[in-house]
Amino acid sequence: MNGTETIEDFYKTKLNWVPDTLRKEIGHFNVFKLDDFVGCHSKPIPYSRKDYFKISLIIGRNIIYYADKTIEIKKQALLFANPQIPYSWEEIDDQQTGFFCVFTPSFFHHFGNLREYDVFKPTGTPVFELTNEQAEKIREIYLRMFDEINSDYQHKYDALRNLVFEILHHTMKMHPAKKTQKEQINAAHRISILFLELLERQFPIEDTRQRVSFRSASDFANQLSIHANHLSRVVKATTQKTTSEIIAERILQEAKVLLKHTEWNISEIAFALGFTEVTHFNNFFKKHLDLSPTQFRSA
Repeated sequence: MNGTETIEDFYKTKLNWVPDTLRKEIGHFNVFKLDDFVGCHSKPIPYSRKDYFKISLIIGRNIIYYADKTIEIKKQALLFANPQIPYSWEEIDDQQTGFFCVFTPSFFHHFGNLREYDVFKPTGTPVFELTNEQAEKIREIYLRMFDEINSDYQHKYDALRNLVFEILHHTMKMHPAKKTQKEQINAAHRISILFLELLERQFPIEDTRQRVSFRSASDFANQLSIHANHLSRVVKATTQKTTSEIIAERILQEAKVLLKHTEWNISEIAFALGFTEVTHFNNFFKKHLDLSPTQFRSA
């Protein structure tokens, strides 16, 4: 399996460009027509994890490789991809059409936990076969996404979040044409999920008196009553990232939110995120974004 594909990799590979604002955004969202990425325009989709969410309306016969499952799309379906599970798909027919949207986990920061929805759970059903009527309803939602993202409406990204939730709730009410049997997740995967849940439980930071307590593999290992080396091995095996990388990404995400959406000074933010010295926070932030916290806040 290939390494994790980042949202930057997606733009570089599929579009040969990267939005200028991508690294400065708290959360990213975009919507595309699948037609521009299939047939003569298609590039191979490697079997890999992505560090972003993706919801695809696929019209055409395909085979989806998802986790350890193989699912055939006979006519049209919705595919829900999340950062925890690797996937790829193979076109069977030449005639393919549809839409897809991509968004980073931080796009929904403070707007709900997507991982609570079955379609995004490791043991959930990721593919939903659609009737013609169901596919048309989803198609209409994607067309509304294009209208919103191309508009000058001040709150268009809130409207786009609502449209993503509309797809989610519409799908959750459906009965998939073919249900896949939920397989037992192995011990390594279970430990990784517990680690991620424990990490997420420390956020959001909403008060300057709050403080991130668990910042290292050993901190989390102690809470889970396992050895730090074992935690590091299973997290790396199941996510393709180290515990340090995952922790740093989540702290960076929260730092960006606090810098843009609060008036807290840099020292208060550094303390809340568990840094003992503000210089350590400055160095951490600049290492990951090539910007100081002050530069990011004023960008």
